[in-house]
Amino acid sequence: MKFIAAILVLLCVGFSSSAQTNSTTLDASTLLDAAQQWADDHLDTNVLRALQEVDREQVKDFLQHYQNYLGGEYVLDLAQLKDAATTVLPLLEAREETQPYGAWLRARLDYFDAAEKLSALAPPPKTNAIPQPNPTFKAEQEIWIQKLAPAAPWPKRATELVPQLKPIFVAEKVPAELVWLAEVESGFDRRAESPVGARGMFQLMPATAKQYDLSLWPFDERKQVEPAARAAAKHLRHLHQMFGNWRLAVAAYNCGEGTVQKTLARYKTKSYERIATHLPAETQMYVPKVEATILQREGKQLEKLKAE
Repeated sequence: MKFIAAILVLLCVGFSSSAQTNSTTLDASTLLDAAQQWADDHLDTNVLRALQEVDREQVKDFLQHYQNYLGGEYVLDLAQLKDAATTVLPLLEAREETQPYGAWLRARLDYFDAAEKLSALAPPPKTNAIPQPNPTFKAEQEIWIQKLAPAAPWPKRATELVPQLKPIFVAEKVPAELVWLAEVESGFDRRAESPVGARGMFQLMPATAKQYDLSLWPFDERKQVEPAARAAAKHLRHLHQMFGNWRLAVAAYNCGEGTVQKTLARYKTKSYERIATHLPAETQMYVPKVEATILQREGKQLEKLKAE
């Protein structure tokens, strides 16, 4: 039996939410079967046909690097995905049918690089039985500031789109600087699509899109600049009203308000910093990356942003 390596890279996000609360006891064969079933259920048949197939042993080896991550919320495990993600990205970008998944993955490649750098800084575990703790929020902040410190040119699409997006955010009483979420989410690529169904520059899930009156059919407004930006701004305003600060709002934008609410309640706090290491691995990376991106692009700090 053959399996599609590119899909398996994307599956890490689809599986991570459920895997973070369960210990991983499945063998590679069981994981392969689960991955194939997920692909059959969620990905378009054109996408399946378009991707190249690889030998089962290669996929088995690939999934072994994922097992620890699938079982928990450990940021350092993301470092294991770097080589595989870099290898599979050209396969996704080579064909029109899979380019939306490629855009989604490309916007996340530097998560794996950041995790690798954090792993190099982490002290070795005292025993193999005790996993390394997640890096502190401060450590992740410093890594992202270092990574994004060079004054890189604006993405090509940003040069065109940021002037269009900012007035939309201001009209919704949301800080204009938050338009840079689109760089973190998608690299300002309107085609971007995640394996769990988020689409567009702002990676809106179907339920969120419907909440803010976006049409999904016959034309998906999540891929259109103004409707998607307006919905994203409204959602951010809602989350800020709920949580009272932008770090928690941005975290909830990534992993869902329910996850943030439950984690705050569990640790009896209202502070993002107190719960940062207990959130999903991607969210732990996402918030400091958004902060560093806004600092680089606008010279402003996320927690001090104010609506116009």
